[in-house]
Amino acid sequence: MKLPNGYGSVMKMSGKRRKPYMVRVTTGWTIDPEKGTKKQTYNVIGYAETKQEGLQMLSDYHQNPFDTKAAKMTFTDVYNAWSEAKYPAISKSNVHGYTASYNVCGTLYNKTFRDIRLAELQNVIDTCGKNYPTLRKIKVLFNQLYDYALKNDICNKDYSEFVDILKYKDKNPNKVERDIFSKAEIDRLWELKDDPFYQTVLMLIYNGCRISELLDLEKKNVHLEEQYFDVILSKTENGIRKVPIADKVLPFYKAWYESSDCEYLLHTDDNKKFTYRNYKDSYWTPLIENLGMEHNPHDTSRL
Repeated sequence: MKLPNGYGSVMKMSGKRRKPYMVRVTTGWTIDPEKGTKKQTYNVIGYAETKQEGLQMLSDYHQNPFDTKAAKMTFTDVYNAWSEAKYPAISKSNVHGYTASYNVCGTLYNKTFRDIRLAELQNVIDTCGKNYPTLRKIKVLFNQLYDYALKNDICNKDYSEFVDILKYKDKNPNKVERDIFSKAEIDRLWELKDDPFYQTVLMLIYNGCRISELLDLEKKNVHLEEQYFDVILSKTENGIRKVPIADKVLPFYKAWYESSDCEYLLHTDDNKKFTYRNYKDSYWTPLIENLGMEHNPHDTSRL
C-alpha cells in the first residue's frame, strides 16, 4: 500500500533487531542547492516489531499527533521533570517518600516512558519485596508521573491505574519466612558459650533485634547496670527503642564491653566496627556451618 505524500513511512532496518521497523513522519523538505531536488526531513516516532504494527503507529500519530522529542523521554527523564516542579511545593517527608519509591523502580529508569506497559509497572510491584503501605506509595508515584506525562503529551495512555496492589494488602510480596532456631539448636549454642563469637549468636537470639542494630550499637548506648541498650539507628521510626538485656546473656555484654577500646560493643579481632558482610561471611557462616545448622542472622530477629 502506497502512503500519501508527506504522510511518513515505515522502513525496515538492517541487522537482527527486536523491533526492526522504524516509524517516521515527514517534518518538512530541504532543497539540494546543487541538484535542485527536494528531500524530505523526518522525525522518528518509534519502532515496531512488524510492518503492520508500524503502519498502525503511523496512523495513530496522525489521529493524535504528539511531541516527538517528549515521546523519547525515559522514565528517569519524566521523574526528573515532574519532581523539579513538584518537590518545592511539598514537605520534606513527602519528598523522602517519593524518592524512596523511585529508588525501587530501577528496571524502568532507562525505558522510554511512552513504551512502558502495564506488565513492567506490575513487575516493580511484584518483585520489590515491599509491604502494602510502601506499595501504595509506589503506585501513587506511578499515578503522578502518568498524570504529568499525559498533560505534557509524553504518552497518551495511563497504565498506572491498572497496577494491582490489593493482592498484597495482607501480605508482603517476596517476604522471607524466618527459620527460627529450635530449642535443641539453642541448647547446642549454650554448650559453646565460652566462645565470644558464639556469644554474639546467643545475644541476637535473646534480644530479638536486627543484626544491623547490634552491629551499630555503640558502648555509650549500652547500660549494663540497668540491663538495657538504646537502639538509636533503625529502619523505621518505631524501631527507635530500649531493648532489655536478659539475665542469661548479660555476662556476654559485659565481656564484650570490656574486651577492647573500640567504641562499638561488637568488633573485629583488630578492634574495628563490623560491617554486615564481614560479620556474616567471616564469623556467622563458619560458626553456624560448623554446627551443621542452616541459618542466617535474620533468623534471630523478631522484627
